[in-house]
Amino acid sequence: MSAARVLPLSMNAIQVIPTPLPGVVVLEPRVFSDDRGFFFESYNEDVLAGVGLRERFVQDNHSCSYRNVLRGLHYQVKQSQGKLVRVAEGEIVDVAVDLRRSSATFGKWHAARLSGENKRMLWIPAGLAHGFYVVSEKAHVLYKATDFYSPDHERTLAWDDPDLGIDWQLSDPPILSPKDRRGASFRDAEKFD
Repeated sequence: MSAARVLPLSMNAIQVIPTPLPGVVVLEPRVFSDDRGFFFESYNEDVLAGVGLRERFVQDNHSCSYRNVLRGLHYQVKQSQGKLVRVAEGEIVDVAVDLRRSSATFGKWHAARLSGENKRMLWIPAGLAHGFYVVSEKAHVLYKATDFYSPDHERTLAWDDPDLGIDWQLSDPPILSPKDRRGASFRDAEKFD
């Protein structure tokens, strides 16, 4: 006889904070802290389904970057990835840009501060570009993706595109990879229907 499936935490184990971009939400997990440290569920399929996030994740990524590194804005035109982003250590400004022509917020962006301290996560559905800027000495960024990395379909949107006008909250000029220096303008970038 198998035991019944029981959710270990109540459905209020996570708070959903809407953003101006449709489908993009900040998730704030319930954290249990005491003098030994803390515990929280960084991923629980049932809890996320309970708040409307029923995505299947196929890949986990871990990025370590130093202060002033800016990564992005990245997206895939095929095998488009939804991403659930969080920071285990450090702090970043995490940015999503809506590239869905059918969206009321097409060409708009949203930035969220994610840190090891606030333990917030940002859900970015497929059809958006994603990037982040490190504001701490170092940041360990972890994210779950809904499709596999496909270098043939990866595109980079210019992080400093004047039509987008993203406020990265820069303290110093960003450190960029060669790929990110060559990002396409918003006007020229491939987009989604």
